[in-house]
Amino acid sequence: MNRKVAVVGAGSWGTALGVLLAEKGMNVSLWARREECVREINEQRSNSHYLPDIVIPENITATGDLEAAVKDKEMLVLAVPSQAVRQVLRQMAPVLGDQLAVINTAKGLEMETGLRLSQVMMEELPGPLKQRVAVLSGPSHAEEVSRHLPTAVVATALEKQVAEQVQDLFMAPSFRVYTHSDLTGVELGGALKNIIALCTGISDGLGYGDNTKAALMTRGLAEMARLGVAMGAELMTFAGLAGMGDLVVTCTSMYSRNRRAGIQLGQGKKMPQILKDMGMVVEGVKTTRVAYRLSRDKGVEMPITEEAHQVIYEEQNPREGVANLMLRDKTEEWR
Repeated sequence: MNRKVAVVGAGSWGTALGVLLAEKGMNVSLWARREECVREINEQRSNSHYLPDIVIPENITATGDLEAAVKDKEMLVLAVPSQAVRQVLRQMAPVLGDQLAVINTAKGLEMETGLRLSQVMMEELPGPLKQRVAVLSGPSHAEEVSRHLPTAVVATALEKQVAEQVQDLFMAPSFRVYTHSDLTGVELGGALKNIIALCTGISDGLGYGDNTKAALMTRGLAEMARLGVAMGAELMTFAGLAGMGDLVVTCTSMYSRNRRAGIQLGQGKKMPQILKDMGMVVEGVKTTRVAYRLSRDKGVEMPITEEAHQVIYEEQNPREGVANLMLRDKTEEWR
């Protein structure tokens, strides 16, 4: 498959997807924000800050020029942090043409507006590209994908044909892609699970056990689904790869930034210092604030998200947050 593809963002996920596509025989243009990253990829065939020990194929070319990266490419893959999506789209919009699809892979919600990222894309993309927005999501840590460990994800879009094109683009022996019709649910599953992963990390940092983690994950999935349905998603989406699947891997994996940040919160560190020390985006931090606002606006009960918001933004003691959850009024499970 000799397609010209642009991957916008050379973090761990953008690099892993670029490698996957290059190994399928595509010519990949990889946009990186930092010049030192561009040089390392092109000269040393590595990206040591994000994916050490992974060799970058020769048919990946890194560039710091965003317009040059995306111009005349058949498919565009966005792998930038959620809060950068709008800015990046505005910068590259003047040179976009007749791409088959513009695929977002970030998992978050826009902080200022509360919009899903596909909604941001449809606001910023020109003309017919608004209908070619797609999303790739599911349990897929870059560290494992880049090492060819079996992974399954979903591709969704406004139009079935676009989702199928994304499926064809990424499908590989170790990377299985299912199509999905619920764009809203897939996006919300990918974004909201990061909040629960922060909370399971906090639980680990406090020294709590597997019972606690199981309760947080299960009750967390319930409130993810409640908000999702209130926003137009299908309930069953949250039982699939983009919901439960992504939740499980993000709450349990050693690669999960959200879980690692939560562990440090539970150990008593403050979030600004945690983010500074990690040097990588932790999507769940801002998603917590957006989801907290959305739950209030929609009248949806999200007690775990509410306590996460208090811990992250009001510096509530994490143990107090757990106590608040345990001492809530008695109720039936499915309410």
